[in-house]
Amino acid sequence: MADPVALAALAADAAFGWPHALYRRIGHPVGLFARLIETCEVHWNRPDRAPSKRRWLGIATLCLLVLVAGGPAWTAQHLALTHLGRWGWIAVALMAWPALAQRSLFDHVRAVADALERGNLPAARTAVGAIVGRDTASLDESGIARAAIESLAESFCDGIAAPLFWLLLFGLPGIWIYKAVNTADSLIGHREARWRAFGCAAARTDDVLNYVPARIAGALLCLAGAGGWATLWRDAGKHASPNAGWPEAAMAGALGLRLAGPIAYDGVMHDKPWIGDGSMTASAFDIDHALRIYMGACALLWLVAGGVQWAL
Repeated sequence: MADPVALAALAADAAFGWPHALYRRIGHPVGLFARLIETCEVHWNRPDRAPSKRRWLGIATLCLLVLVAGGPAWTAQHLALTHLGRWGWIAVALMAWPALAQRSLFDHVRAVADALERGNLPAARTAVGAIVGRDTASLDESGIARAAIESLAESFCDGIAAPLFWLLLFGLPGIWIYKAVNTADSLIGHREARWRAFGCAAARTDDVLNYVPARIAGALLCLAGAGGWATLWRDAGKHASPNAGWPEAAMAGALGLRLAGPIAYDGVMHDKPWIGDGSMTASAFDIDHALRIYMGACALLWLVAGGVQWAL
């Protein structure tokens, strides 16, 4: 039986999240990736450069990011396991802990439900704006609730299932390389003209790294929600992302809601297809239901992690 690195990291994250005191003092490790990406973007993604050159510089940025994330992670893991003996796995688990987001995701989505339950739409819009990229100023109660639920479903993959998957496969380097690539995708992996060439490598690599975890996430949400399979198979491909549609369709089916649909970004309306064929009306009650499904899916992930590490 292998040391329970993944279970210990999951437990630390569930118990503490990333404490505000730590965040105020040292920030979060992902912030280091963001600063590197932003520095490269400013210096290498200049509009006067040809798209082909910007594409190659985007590849160089991604390679640099992988080295910065994977090199120290491999070294730290090697030193911990070599010099700390039987307790080295605990150090590895503690270093993997910040890459998971069970507690943080729950707290952010729960804050949206709390504001809606108080009838405070401005506070709910502010809370949901912290976890989504769309315009939130004109969202009504249903729009706010659907946005929170969509973010919960998609982030179940990006924030928990995928990091855990790569931790189980490749240890500390695996989880931190994934987080670095995922951060790059969120910052520069966009289709707008400014980022299309430079961020192409980040976006495509993120698609590859999320391919299997997204499908696992969708299945676990259906299991935890005791339904949603038909919607999962029918609607997962409607999302622009090859991966995000899987957990979103699973959640839509389990809740009996319609998610996605037309969304505004930076004042521009995007006519995205609906996922699910249920009600368009959502509320704090539906967010609470989604959070219960989410917690069940997280529990199933714990069982998967424990089974994998026991088998090893």
